[in-house]
Amino acid sequence: MAGDRRAADDRAAGEFAGMDPKCLDYRLTAKERRQFEQEGYFIIPDALPASLVHDLGVVVDRLDRQSRRKHGIDSQEMIHILDFIGRDDLFLRLLDWPRTFPKVWGILGWNIQLYHSDMVITPPRGVHSPEKRRLEWHQDSGRLNLELEGDPRPRVSLKIGFFLTDTSKPGCGNFTIVPGSHRRNRLHFPEDGVSDPDDALTVCVPPGAAVCFDRRLWHSGSPNDSDWTRKVLFYGYSYRWLRPRDDMTVEHLMDRCDPIRQQLLGASTGGMGYTSPGPEDVPLRAWMERHLPPEEVPL
Repeated sequence: MAGDRRAADDRAAGEFAGMDPKCLDYRLTAKERRQFEQEGYFIIPDALPASLVHDLGVVVDRLDRQSRRKHGIDSQEMIHILDFIGRDDLFLRLLDWPRTFPKVWGILGWNIQLYHSDMVITPPRGVHSPEKRRLEWHQDSGRLNLELEGDPRPRVSLKIGFFLTDTSKPGCGNFTIVPGSHRRNRLHFPEDGVSDPDDALTVCVPPGAAVCFDRRLWHSGSPNDSDWTRKVLFYGYSYRWLRPRDDMTVEHLMDRCDPIRQQLLGASTGGMGYTSPGPEDVPLRAWMERHLPPEEVPL
Protein backbone atom coordinates (compact mmCIF):
# COMPACT_ATOMS: atom_id res chain seq x y z
CA MET A 1 0.00 0.00 0.00
CA ALA A 2 2.79 2.38 0.93
CA GLY A 3 4.55 1.45 -2.31
CA ASP A 4 1.44 2.33 -4.31
CA ARG A 5 1.21 5.72 -2.62
CA ARG A 6 4.87 6.40 -3.26
CA ALA A 7 4.48 5.46 -6.94
CA ALA A 8 1.53 7.82 -7.22
CA ASP A 9 3.50 10.60 -5.52
CA ASP A 10 6.42 10.04 -7.91
CA ARG A 11 4.15 10.29 -10.93
CA ALA A 12 2.62 13.49 -9.58
CA ALA A 13 6.11 14.86 -9.01
CA GLY A 14 7.17 14.13 -12.56
CA GLU A 15 9.58 11.26 -11.74
CA PHE A 16 8.49 9.50 -14.94
CA ALA A 17 7.98 12.68 -16.90
CA GLY A 18 10.42 11.68 -19.59
CA MET A 19 12.33 14.94 -19.99
CA ASP A 20 16.05 14.35 -20.19
CA PRO A 21 17.94 16.56 -17.68
CA LYS A 22 20.42 17.24 -20.50
CA CYS A 23 17.87 19.73 -21.79
CA LEU A 24 19.12 22.00 -18.98
CA ASP A 25 22.16 22.64 -21.17
CA TYR A 26 19.83 24.64 -23.43
CA ARG A 27 17.86 26.66 -20.91
CA LEU A 28 17.27 30.35 -21.46
CA THR A 29 20.46 32.41 -21.32
CA ALA A 30 20.75 35.91 -19.90
CA LYS A 31 21.43 37.23 -23.42
CA GLU A 32 18.32 35.55 -24.82
CA ARG A 33 16.19 36.89 -21.98
CA ARG A 34 17.43 40.43 -22.57
CA GLN A 35 16.76 40.22 -26.30
CA PHE A 36 13.31 38.73 -25.72
CA GLU A 37 12.39 41.50 -23.27
CA GLN A 38 13.84 44.29 -25.39
CA GLU A 39 13.16 43.14 -28.96
CA GLY A 40 10.43 40.50 -28.53
CA TYR A 41 12.27 37.60 -30.19
CA PHE A 42 15.50 35.67 -30.49
CA ILE A 43 16.89 33.05 -32.88
CA ILE A 44 17.90 29.52 -31.83
CA PRO A 45 20.52 28.34 -34.37
CA ASP A 46 20.77 24.63 -35.17
CA ALA A 47 17.65 23.84 -33.16
CA LEU A 48 16.96 20.74 -35.27
CA PRO A 49 19.40 18.25 -36.85
CA ALA A 50 19.36 17.92 -40.63
CA SER A 51 17.94 14.39 -40.48
CA LEU A 52 14.91 15.53 -38.48
CA VAL A 53 14.40 18.54 -40.75
CA HIS A 54 14.27 16.13 -43.69
CA ASP A 55 11.83 13.74 -41.99
CA LEU A 56 9.55 16.58 -40.91
CA GLY A 57 9.60 17.95 -44.46
CA VAL A 58 8.39 14.61 -45.82
CA VAL A 59 5.44 14.61 -43.41
CA VAL A 60 4.64 18.26 -44.16
CA ASP A 61 4.60 17.53 -47.90
CA ARG A 62 2.16 14.65 -47.35
CA LEU A 63 -0.21 16.74 -45.25
CA ASP A 64 0.08 19.61 -47.74
CA ARG A 65 -1.03 17.37 -50.63
CA GLN A 66 -3.88 15.90 -48.58
CA SER A 67 -5.15 19.28 -47.46
CA ARG A 68 -5.02 20.83 -50.91
CA ARG A 69 -6.95 17.90 -52.40
CA LYS A 70 -9.53 17.94 -49.62
CA HIS A 71 -10.19 21.68 -49.74
CA GLY A 72 -9.50 22.38 -53.41
CA ILE A 73 -6.60 24.75 -52.70
CA ASP A 74 -4.39 25.76 -55.62
CA SER A 75 -0.81 24.49 -55.52
CA GLN A 76 0.57 28.06 -55.63
CA GLU A 77 -1.56 29.35 -52.77
CA MET A 78 -0.20 29.73 -49.23
CA ILE A 79 -1.85 27.31 -46.81
CA HIS A 80 -2.24 27.11 -43.02
CA ILE A 81 -2.81 23.69 -41.45
CA LEU A 82 -3.97 24.26 -37.89
CA ASP A 83 -4.00 21.68 -35.11
CA PHE A 84 -1.29 19.67 -36.85
CA ILE A 85 0.21 18.43 -33.56
CA GLY A 86 -1.91 15.25 -33.59
CA ARG A 87 -1.48 14.47 -37.29
CA ASP A 88 1.82 12.59 -36.97
CA ASP A 89 3.87 11.29 -34.06
CA LEU A 90 6.93 13.13 -35.36
CA PHE A 91 5.35 16.46 -34.41
CA LEU A 92 5.06 15.29 -30.81
CA ARG A 93 8.85 15.21 -30.55
CA LEU A 94 9.03 18.98 -30.96
CA LEU A 95 6.50 19.62 -28.17
CA ASP A 96 9.21 19.40 -25.49
CA TRP A 97 12.24 19.48 -27.78
CA PRO A 98 15.34 19.87 -25.55
CA ARG A 99 16.90 22.73 -27.52
CA THR A 100 13.74 24.86 -27.46
CA PHE A 101 11.36 23.85 -24.67
CA PRO A 102 13.63 25.09 -21.85
CA LYS A 103 13.42 28.53 -23.46
CA VAL A 104 9.63 28.35 -23.20
CA TRP A 105 9.45 27.53 -19.49
CA GLY A 106 12.34 29.91 -18.88
CA ILE A 107 10.04 32.72 -20.02
CA LEU A 108 6.52 31.57 -19.10
CA GLY A 109 7.17 29.33 -16.09
CA TRP A 110 5.58 25.94 -15.32
CA ASN A 111 1.81 26.54 -15.63
CA ILE A 112 1.88 26.21 -19.42
CA GLN A 113 0.32 24.33 -22.30
CA LEU A 114 0.43 24.06 -26.06
CA TYR A 115 -2.62 26.06 -27.10
CA HIS A 116 -2.07 26.29 -30.84
CA SER A 117 -0.13 24.64 -33.69
CA ASP A 118 0.07 26.17 -37.16
CA MET A 119 1.84 24.71 -40.18
CA VAL A 120 2.48 27.44 -42.75
CA ILE A 121 3.37 26.42 -46.31
CA THR A 122 4.24 29.21 -48.78
CA PRO A 123 4.91 28.09 -52.39
CA PRO A 124 6.85 30.32 -54.80
CA ARG A 125 4.51 32.95 -56.17
CA GLY A 126 5.83 32.58 -59.71
CA VAL A 127 5.54 35.78 -61.75
CA HIS A 128 6.32 38.67 -59.44
CA SER A 129 3.47 41.10 -58.95
CA PRO A 130 4.42 44.62 -60.07
CA GLU A 131 1.98 46.03 -57.51
CA LYS A 132 3.58 46.91 -54.18
CA ARG A 133 1.49 45.76 -51.24
CA ARG A 134 1.89 46.16 -47.51
CA LEU A 135 2.57 42.96 -45.59
CA GLU A 136 -0.15 41.51 -43.36
CA TRP A 137 1.05 42.87 -40.03
CA HIS A 138 -0.59 41.50 -36.91
CA GLN A 139 -0.21 40.47 -33.29
CA ASP A 140 -1.23 36.95 -32.35
CA SER A 141 -4.32 35.75 -30.47
CA GLY A 142 -7.15 37.67 -32.09
CA ARG A 143 -9.50 39.38 -29.66
CA LEU A 144 -7.00 39.33 -26.83
CA ASN A 145 -5.65 42.43 -28.54
CA LEU A 146 -9.04 44.16 -28.31
CA GLU A 147 -10.35 42.99 -24.98
CA LEU A 148 -7.33 42.94 -22.66
CA GLU A 149 -6.50 46.21 -20.93
CA GLY A 150 -3.11 47.86 -20.73
CA ASP A 151 -0.46 49.29 -23.03
CA PRO A 152 1.34 47.07 -23.65
CA ARG A 153 -1.14 44.30 -23.06
CA PRO A 154 -0.02 41.17 -21.16
CA ARG A 155 2.22 38.65 -22.90
CA VAL A 156 0.03 35.55 -22.19
CA SER A 157 1.75 33.36 -24.82
CA LEU A 158 4.71 32.92 -27.13
CA LYS A 159 5.60 30.88 -30.19
CA ILE A 160 8.47 28.74 -31.36
CA GLY A 161 8.78 28.67 -35.15
CA PHE A 162 10.76 25.74 -36.59
CA PHE A 163 12.06 26.57 -40.09
CA LEU A 164 12.31 23.55 -42.36
CA THR A 165 13.47 25.32 -45.53
CA ASP A 166 16.09 27.90 -46.37
CA THR A 167 15.17 31.49 -45.57
CA SER A 168 18.76 32.64 -45.04
CA LYS A 169 18.34 35.47 -47.53
CA PRO A 170 15.41 37.83 -48.27
CA GLY A 171 12.75 36.88 -50.78
CA CYS A 172 12.12 33.36 -49.47
CA GLY A 173 8.81 34.00 -47.73
CA ASN A 174 10.72 35.24 -44.71
CA PHE A 175 9.31 35.85 -41.27
CA THR A 176 9.25 39.64 -40.94
CA ILE A 177 9.04 41.61 -37.70
CA VAL A 178 9.29 45.02 -36.11
CA PRO A 179 11.76 44.51 -33.25
CA GLY A 180 10.56 45.96 -29.96
CA SER A 181 6.97 46.33 -31.19
CA HIS A 182 5.68 43.94 -28.51
CA ARG A 183 5.87 46.89 -26.15
CA ARG A 184 3.20 48.89 -27.96
CA ASN A 185 -0.39 48.17 -28.96
CA ARG A 186 -0.34 50.01 -32.28
CA LEU A 187 1.97 49.94 -35.25
CA HIS A 188 2.60 53.12 -37.23
CA PHE A 189 2.75 52.87 -41.01
CA PRO A 190 4.03 55.26 -43.72
CA GLU A 191 1.29 57.49 -45.11
CA ASP A 192 1.59 56.15 -48.67
CA GLY A 193 -0.75 53.28 -47.74
CA VAL A 194 1.46 50.51 -49.15
CA SER A 195 4.88 50.70 -47.49
CA ASP A 196 5.88 48.69 -44.45
CA PRO A 197 7.24 50.30 -41.26
CA ASP A 198 10.71 51.77 -41.67
CA ASP A 199 12.03 49.64 -38.80
CA ALA A 200 10.73 46.33 -40.20
CA LEU A 201 13.28 43.51 -40.16
CA THR A 202 13.48 40.50 -42.48
CA VAL A 203 14.49 37.50 -40.35
CA CYS A 204 16.95 35.36 -42.30
CA VAL A 205 17.56 31.84 -40.95
CA PRO A 206 18.64 28.52 -42.49
CA PRO A 207 16.70 25.24 -42.27
CA GLY A 208 16.86 23.78 -38.77
CA ALA A 209 16.84 27.13 -37.01
CA ALA A 210 14.02 28.17 -34.70
CA VAL A 211 12.68 31.58 -33.72
CA CYS A 212 11.13 32.27 -30.32
CA PHE A 213 8.85 35.31 -30.23
CA ASP A 214 6.36 37.11 -28.01
CA ARG A 215 2.76 36.90 -29.25
CA ARG A 216 2.53 40.71 -29.04
CA LEU A 217 5.39 41.20 -31.50
CA TRP A 218 4.04 42.73 -34.71
CA HIS A 219 4.96 40.33 -37.50
CA SER A 220 4.02 38.99 -40.92
CA GLY A 221 4.94 36.47 -43.54
CA SER A 222 6.28 37.83 -46.82
CA PRO A 223 6.23 36.92 -50.53
CA ASN A 224 8.23 33.89 -51.63
CA ASP A 225 10.22 34.74 -54.74
CA SER A 226 12.58 31.77 -54.41
CA ASP A 227 12.45 28.50 -56.31
CA TRP A 228 11.37 26.42 -53.31
CA THR A 229 8.37 26.20 -50.99
CA ARG A 230 8.81 27.75 -47.56
CA LYS A 231 7.72 25.47 -44.69
CA VAL A 232 7.47 26.50 -41.03
CA LEU A 233 5.97 24.80 -37.98
CA PHE A 234 4.69 27.17 -35.30
CA TYR A 235 4.11 25.85 -31.76
CA GLY A 236 2.14 28.27 -29.59
CA TYR A 237 2.58 27.98 -25.81
CA SER A 238 0.39 29.81 -23.31
CA TYR A 239 -0.67 29.75 -19.70
CA ARG A 240 -3.02 26.84 -19.00
CA TRP A 241 -5.99 29.04 -18.16
CA LEU A 242 -6.20 30.32 -21.75
CA ARG A 243 -8.58 28.44 -24.03
CA PRO A 244 -6.84 26.67 -26.93
CA ARG A 245 -6.80 28.62 -30.19
CA ASP A 246 -7.52 25.52 -32.28
CA ASP A 247 -9.16 22.14 -31.76
CA MET A 248 -6.22 20.38 -30.06
CA THR A 249 -7.16 16.97 -31.45
CA VAL A 250 -4.81 15.06 -29.15
CA GLU A 251 -6.85 12.55 -27.14
CA HIS A 252 -5.40 9.68 -29.17
CA LEU A 253 -1.91 10.71 -28.01
CA MET A 254 -2.52 10.90 -24.26
CA ASP A 255 -1.93 7.24 -23.37
CA ARG A 256 1.48 7.38 -25.07
CA CYS A 257 2.58 10.59 -23.36
CA ASP A 258 4.52 11.09 -20.16
CA PRO A 259 2.99 13.42 -17.51
CA ILE A 260 4.67 16.59 -18.75
CA ARG A 261 3.53 16.02 -22.33
CA GLN A 262 0.04 15.31 -21.03
CA GLN A 263 0.13 18.64 -19.21
CA LEU A 264 1.23 20.41 -22.38
CA LEU A 265 -1.58 18.77 -24.35
CA GLY A 266 -4.23 20.07 -21.95
CA ALA A 267 -4.66 17.40 -19.25
CA SER A 268 -6.04 18.59 -15.93
CA THR A 269 -7.77 17.18 -12.86
CA GLY A 270 -10.67 19.57 -13.55
CA GLY A 271 -11.60 23.17 -14.23
CA MET A 272 -9.93 24.49 -11.08
CA GLY A 273 -6.78 22.66 -12.11
CA TYR A 274 -6.15 25.27 -14.79
CA THR A 275 -6.32 28.35 -12.58
CA SER A 276 -5.34 26.85 -9.21
CA PRO A 277 -3.28 23.81 -10.19
CA GLY A 278 -2.20 21.08 -7.82
CA PRO A 279 0.85 18.82 -8.24
CA GLU A 280 -0.97 16.36 -10.52
CA ASP A 281 -1.97 19.18 -12.88
CA VAL A 282 1.53 20.56 -13.40
CA PRO A 283 4.24 17.86 -13.23
CA LEU A 284 6.54 20.31 -15.01
CA ARG A 285 6.75 22.28 -11.75
CA ALA A 286 7.98 19.27 -9.76
CA TRP A 287 10.49 18.45 -12.51
CA MET A 288 11.86 22.01 -12.37
CA GLU A 289 12.05 21.89 -8.57
CA ARG A 290 14.13 18.71 -8.78
CA HIS A 291 16.51 19.89 -11.48
CA LEU A 292 16.88 23.66 -11.04
CA PRO A 293 18.31 25.83 -8.27
CA PRO A 294 15.42 27.08 -6.08
CA GLU A 295 15.90 30.69 -7.21
CA GLU A 296 15.26 29.66 -10.84
CA VAL A 297 11.89 28.01 -10.16
CA PRO A 298 9.01 30.49 -10.59
CA LEU A 299 6.46 30.82 -7.78
